[in-house]
Amino acid sequence: MTTSRSTAPRGGTAGAARGRSTAREPRPAYQCDACGHQPPKWVGRCPECGEWGAVVEHTVTGPTVSGRVVSSRMPSEPARPIATISAAPARAVPTGVSELDRVLGGGLVPGAVVLLAGEPGVGKSTLLLDVAQQWAVGAGSPSLVVSGEESVSQVRLRAERMGTLHERLYLAAESDLASVLGHLDAVKPGLLVLDSVQTISTTGTEGVPGGVTQVRAVTAALVSVAKERGIATVLVGHVTKDGQVAGPRVLEHLVDVVLHFEGDKHSSLRLVRGVKNRFGAADEVGCFEMHEGGISSLADPSGLFLTRYAEPVPGTCVTVAMEGRRALVTEVQALIGATVAGSPRRTVSGLDSARLAMVLAVLQRRTERLTLHDREVFAATVGGIRVVEPAADLAVALAVASGGLNLAIAPHLVAIGEVGLTGEVRRVGAVPRRLAEAARLGFKVALVPPGCGPTSTGAGPEQMRVTEVTDVRSALHHAARASAE
Repeated sequence: MTTSRSTAPRGGTAGAARGRSTAREPRPAYQCDACGHQPPKWVGRCPECGEWGAVVEHTVTGPTVSGRVVSSRMPSEPARPIATISAAPARAVPTGVSELDRVLGGGLVPGAVVLLAGEPGVGKSTLLLDVAQQWAVGAGSPSLVVSGEESVSQVRLRAERMGTLHERLYLAAESDLASVLGHLDAVKPGLLVLDSVQTISTTGTEGVPGGVTQVRAVTAALVSVAKERGIATVLVGHVTKDGQVAGPRVLEHLVDVVLHFEGDKHSSLRLVRGVKNRFGAADEVGCFEMHEGGISSLADPSGLFLTRYAEPVPGTCVTVAMEGRRALVTEVQALIGATVAGSPRRTVSGLDSARLAMVLAVLQRRTERLTLHDREVFAATVGGIRVVEPAADLAVALAVASGGLNLAIAPHLVAIGEVGLTGEVRRVGAVPRRLAEAARLGFKVALVPPGCGPTSTGAGPEQMRVTEVTDVRSALHHAARASAE
C-alpha cells in the first residue's frame, strides 16, 4: 500500500506565522536569587556564586537595548533649576594672544577641548608654544606641551628663538596615551597642548597610530580627562589634500572648538579661522604675522593689503573684503597684456579664476571701448590675502577697466558689489561695516550697490561720499569722475 506524502515544504506559511508570532514574544529572563547574576539561559548552578537551584525565571519590565533591559539608577547629580546653576566654571580664561582670544570668544574655557588643524609648516606649533608660554605667565597654572613629532630639544630651540622660556612651561615628548596621562598626574597643568593627536596611540585599541580607530579612542579619552579635571586642551590635527581635518568626522563632534590655521608659505600672513565654537561665534578670524622671532598678532591687518603710491597708477582698485566678521581693506591689481593669437592667458593670484572670467566677459559685452577677448589678463591681490567672495567683483572690474584703458582710479575710492551677467551691480552683506572700515583708513569715496547707500539705509560715514551704482557702466563713469576731481 502506497502512502501519499504532501509535497508542501516543511515549515510553510503556518509555520512561518508561528515563528513570527514567537519572535514577537519576549524571551524569558533568568536571575540568581542568591547573588543577582543574570545568565542568558537557565542553568542548575549559578556561574557567578556557584549556588545550586538558585537560578529562577523572573519577569522583566522596562526599556531594552540589544535585548537587555536598561534599568534606571540614581544620577550622580540631580537636575537643578537653570537659574541656580553657576556659569563661573565655563568662563573663558584669556590666553594672552589677543587674536586667538578673539576667535575663541575671549579665551580658553577650563575643560574645553580645541582642535587646531592646518597644513604642515604653516606655524601651528609656533603659535601654540607662544600660547603655552603666555598661559604659564598669566593664568597662574602650569602649561604642558606634549610633542609626538619632535624631541624636547627641538622644541627648546624654538622656544629660545621665540623667547618663550618660563619655569612653569613644561615639555614632554611622548607617543603613548598612558604616558601622557602620567604627565598630567605629575604636572597638573591648566593647559595641555598635544602636537599632534595623530601621533598618539593607546595599547587598548586596535589599529596603527593615526588610524581612524586610534584617533577616535585617543580623542575620546583626552576629552573625558579634560572635562573631569578642568584642563583646557588644544589638540593639533593634520589636514587632507583638500584642506579638511584629517581623521573621522566624529573627531570634530567630540571637541568643543575647531579652528583652521591658514596661510601661504611664501607670505607672512596667517589666519586662524573658527569653524565650530560652543563658547562663542563660529565665524571669527584672527590675523597673525610670521617673522624670524616667531609669530605675533595683527590687530589692524588692513595695511598689509594696500600699496601706497606717490601718484595714481592704472590697473588698481580697492575693495573691502569680509573675513568672518572682520572687514579688511584690500587692493586688487590687474595687468592687461599684449594681444595674442589663440587663447590668451587668464592668470589670478588670491582671486577666484571663475569669477574673473565672468567679469571679463561682462566688461567685453557691456562696455564700448574695452577689448579683452584676445588680450592676456593678470589679476592679483596685495599681501597674500585670498578674496573669493562676490563683493570684490566690482573692484576687479574697475581694476581691469583701469588697466585696459590706461586710466588711473582715484586712490581714495573703494568699490563694493557683486557683478551680474547683465552688468548689474548686486547687493552684498555687511556694507555698513565695510564702509566704516574704509572710512577709518581715510577713504573718501565709495561705490556701492543700489539700496546700500546712506539714502537707503539711513546710515553711513559722515566723512565719506557714498554713491549707489546700478551697473558696471555707471560705476566706470563715477570712478572716472572721482579721479578727475
